[in-house]
Amino acid sequence: MSVKDRTRPTHLDQTRSTLTDRSLAVLRLATGFIFLWAFADKLLGLGYATPSERAWTSGGSPTKGFLGHVDAGPFQSMFRDWAGAPWADWLFMLGLAAIGIAVMLGVGLRVSAVAGSLMMLLMWVAEWPLAQTTSAGAPSGSTNPIVDYHVIYAIALVVVAAAHAGHTWGLGRLWAALPFVRANPWLI
Repeated sequence: MSVKDRTRPTHLDQTRSTLTDRSLAVLRLATGFIFLWAFADKLLGLGYATPSERAWTSGGSPTKGFLGHVDAGPFQSMFRDWAGAPWADWLFMLGLAAIGIAVMLGVGLRVSAVAGSLMMLLMWVAEWPLAQTTSAGAPSGSTNPIVDYHVIYAIALVVVAAAHAGHTWGLGRLWAALPFVRANPWLI
């Protein structure tokens, strides 16, 4: 076998397939829907994580329930102080909506990956899955001390951004062709 033969690509070396693109588009849509659903449930109280009486539109706080019950980790007091603060509510809800909409549409995926990963990091730190027990000594409920759903969501955001998953079943190609996006590729 010559050197030329050894460097010839095989069928497994093809850069992308339709199935890969569609799979990444499904991952993008599902990930975006996670953020949009959380936004809608906290805004309207759809009865899943947020009952209607605790909806933001009914005067509830989107951060109070989660951050107000932080009971493990070194940042408990900081997160409890943030719970229910108007600035925290607005940032959280704007983040959920913006990330969800952008990811569903397939635009601004790099910015969404950074913002969403930061949000997931903060939520991971708030839940502090490294702890086996709460500050009261009860089991923390953590099932994995390192890779929980926050980490998986952050990875999914990075993967769909890196793979330009908005180009399939999204507006990614149109977005990337806009002059201000071409001049600022970090907006892709």
